[in-house]
Formats: sequence, C-alpha cells, structure tokens
Amino acid sequence: MRLSLQSSSKRLLPLLLLLLTTGAAVPAEAPKPTLTLEAVKVEPAAPRPDTLCHLTVTLKNAGGERASNLEFVVKVNGQELAAYQKRLYLTPVEPGATRELRLFNFWSTETGRPAPADGRLKVEVTLARAAWVRKATRDGAEVWAPAGEVPGLPASRARNVTMAK
Repeated sequence: MRLSLQSSSKRLLPLLLLLLTTGAAVPAEAPKPTLTLEAVKVEPAAPRPDTLCHLTVTLKNAGGERASNLEFVVKVNGQELAAYQKRLYLTPVEPGATRELRLFNFWSTETGRPAPADGRLKVEVTLARAAWVRKATRDGAEVWAPAGEVPGLPASRARNVTMAK
C-alpha cells in the first residue's frame, strides 16, 4: 500500500504544479478608463433625407485631473466625416464630472452618402485622443498646459437612428 500511495502522489505533484502556475498566468482585469464616452445623441430622433442633424456626446471624467484636447472621429454609415479631421475640442471636462459636448452638425444624406436602403443611420463616435491639462496663470493670462495623454483611448460608442419616411 505504501508503494501505491507514493507512486500516485508522484503523478499528482506535476498536475498540481501545472494548475498552480496556470492560475498565475491569468492576466489581471484591465483598469477602467478614466475618460469615457457615455452617450451619443442625434437630433431629430427620426430625421428625413436631407435633414440637418445635431450631434451631442456625453463624456465622464473619472480621473483626478481636467481632460481636454479632445480628438473625435465621427462616421455615418461607415463613412468618416471630414469636418473632424485635424480638429481638437479644447473644452475641459473637470475631474469627477460628466459633461455634454455639442459636436458639429451633419446632414442625414449627402451626395456621396445617400439614404440607406434599410432606412437606418449608424452614427459612430470615437474619442480618439485626449490629454490631461493643468490651468495656470502666467503674467496675468490663463494658460492651459498639457500634462500627459489620457490612457485607455480610443473609445467608441454608436447610435442607430431610424429615418422618417
């Protein structure tokens, strides 16, 4: 009996070591992003063809510093809107705050982007980059200085809008 216990424990030891080392290899959960894109709002809610649509996003800053220098990419039915290329929004989002930010308007249809056959517009907004900023006063003027990139970006959120007939 003693012999069989020793041989079975010799077989279990490598299995036990394998289980212990496998558990250590599991990556920890990634930290939550500190600046998030909470919502995308399109008005009117059911636009007709050739309708000017208003776009608003809601941002939430869970970080300890102001966020600004916001760079967005906006696509309508997969087509990137040129108005957002090489543009930064300098609007600050205070630490711990949620802020609505009005973005550029867009047309529900355009020459190169006709009304979709299924009658639905997919509006996708990506917060591509942002920076932490610090406010200081120099020579009587307010100065906003970048204090590093906001980690965890890009972040995207999409909204499907059914067009009116």
